[in-house]
Amino acid sequence: MGEILQRLVVQSTLELDRAFVEAEAVTSSPKTHRFAQTATQIVDAGTKLSLNGRIVPLAWKQWQVGGVIRTGISDVGVQQLFGLELLSTRNWTRQPIQWFSNPLSTPLVLVAHHRDAYRYLDITEFAQQVGWQFQAQGDTLALTSVAARLETIREETQPWGFRIILDLDRPTPWHVSRSPSEGVIILDAIANPSLIEQFTPLEPVEDEGDGEDEEVEGDEKDNEALDNQPTIQVETNQTQSTIGVSIPEGLQLHVFSLPNPNRLVIELRPDAMVEKDILWAPGIWWRQRTVTLADTRFLVVWLEVDPKNPQVKLKPIWSNPTTQVGTAPLIKTAQLWNAAAAINGGFFNRNNQLPLGAIRRDGRWYSGPILNRGAIAWTDQHQFKFGRLSLEETLTTATGERLPILFLNSGYVQAGISRYTPEWGATYTPLTDNEMISVVQNNQITAQLSGGVAGEESFFIPVNGYLLTHRGGDPSVTANSLTIGTKVQIEQKTLPIEFNNYPHILGAGPLLLQNRQIVLDAKAENFSHAFAQQSAIRSAIGITANGTLIIAAMHNRVGGKGPNLTETAQLMQQLGAVDALNLDGGSSTGLYLGGHLLDRSPYTAARVHNGLGLFRPTFP
Repeated sequence: MGEILQRLVVQSTLELDRAFVEAEAVTSSPKTHRFAQTATQIVDAGTKLSLNGRIVPLAWKQWQVGGVIRTGISDVGVQQLFGLELLSTRNWTRQPIQWFSNPLSTPLVLVAHHRDAYRYLDITEFAQQVGWQFQAQGDTLALTSVAARLETIREETQPWGFRIILDLDRPTPWHVSRSPSEGVIILDAIANPSLIEQFTPLEPVEDEGDGEDEEVEGDEKDNEALDNQPTIQVETNQTQSTIGVSIPEGLQLHVFSLPNPNRLVIELRPDAMVEKDILWAPGIWWRQRTVTLADTRFLVVWLEVDPKNPQVKLKPIWSNPTTQVGTAPLIKTAQLWNAAAAINGGFFNRNNQLPLGAIRRDGRWYSGPILNRGAIAWTDQHQFKFGRLSLEETLTTATGERLPILFLNSGYVQAGISRYTPEWGATYTPLTDNEMISVVQNNQITAQLSGGVAGEESFFIPVNGYLLTHRGGDPSVTANSLTIGTKVQIEQKTLPIEFNNYPHILGAGPLLLQNRQIVLDAKAENFSHAFAQQSAIRSAIGITANGTLIIAAMHNRVGGKGPNLTETAQLMQQLGAVDALNLDGGSSTGLYLGGHLLDRSPYTAARVHNGLGLFRPTFP
């Protein structure tokens, strides 16, 4: 296989040079880009791959050049679903890979190019050499390959953990799904029956015992030692084998391939991060490595984004464009908005799926800020502001009465008046019992309604106005001020006032950095003491002194839990940020690029309400 890869490198060099020159021309002018897209005719495209009968989500396209049909597959998908390791590159049109090849030899380089939200790798020659065949079937690209034979499984104990070696008779696609306690490797290979028998866990046998507790102390110690050993389970069918591996506490899963002989190597070690520095697109770097704080190392995956690049735009995104009610996997939300990259955003209520923080897009408040919490704001002219944010609204009547509005389009509940506009959605459903709802159309009270029991009835929000809802206290006080026919006006300003000048805002918190200094104050932003002290997986966003955005997912420290908030601030400093904001974290953390999560298995990521989307130009 190593010779084949080397031969492919030589054969494709001239083509790669030509592709790079053409790609440079494409990025220089929209007219050139349109011409190139016309000359390269797309013949098929879709979002699913059938890998020897197993359906997986994957963006693909086929196009025709000089009478030849070529096949491109999204780059992150190639890595996650085929096992091709993407290596560091400073040229976004060339992607070196490692797949059953010598890590010390010159890697195979695939041509890469962008269309809409994806970076596609041209695998036409590569697929021919390894014996893969493709056939477009509507939205699905069917790939068939000859199944390998899984001949032996070897286990080794290492000073740093454990190594499991799968011996194969030929290279084969493989992918990994992982959770904190278990890894599952699916490979297109048929296992020898003896392996299945050898690595099928025995059914537990109940110990009837004899009442002599002191005699089982040694057995308990032996069992504790066994608990730190990984267990392996093998299942197979006519085309695929599934290897289940338990992951001892403090260790992480790392899987890679080697040639001569062909092997799949599974390592369980505390520092499983593969370092990457990939220029994914003009203005977008994908980086990942272990970052050191004092004597502790953290696994960090992040994007460095040049917002001044004309091919990069930033916007808030949420799970359903028509309403602020709902959650979804970040992958689905990013694809719904056609974002090239995304990170989860602000907080929300998991029970009623409503936002708890600022979401402003194109000057419109879809959800207002709460509790003076941290936020990031920006303009389309690449100006950014980080700070703690409040929104002050006052309802004034024709008689001069002034009523404070506590919250705008928010799932946060307090006694007083809140306001809901069409940005919230078509309807509002009361969040507490016995709310009094005033309907405002064309700046005039047109109806007074009783909200009844919370969650039972929905009320239409007028497109030419809004709803006012009064919670708690004596609703008759507000009712007397807002009788039908009363003229009203809204006064609105942000605090600090500078936030008024930014059309896009995303709130979360706490604020981590300002002007290179750690300004963390969870109590000032009304976060609980428990939240402020916990160690957890984190998401954060920051900006460097030269205006580069840092969009980061920070996972567990080597051998332990994720960072606390102070460590999160320090990690953002290490990445170069001078201003930074903590985002929602834990199971919500997710960093998306080109169709897939970079930092974790999608099976371990929770549904989220909103996020920050990164967009590239869309061409017809």
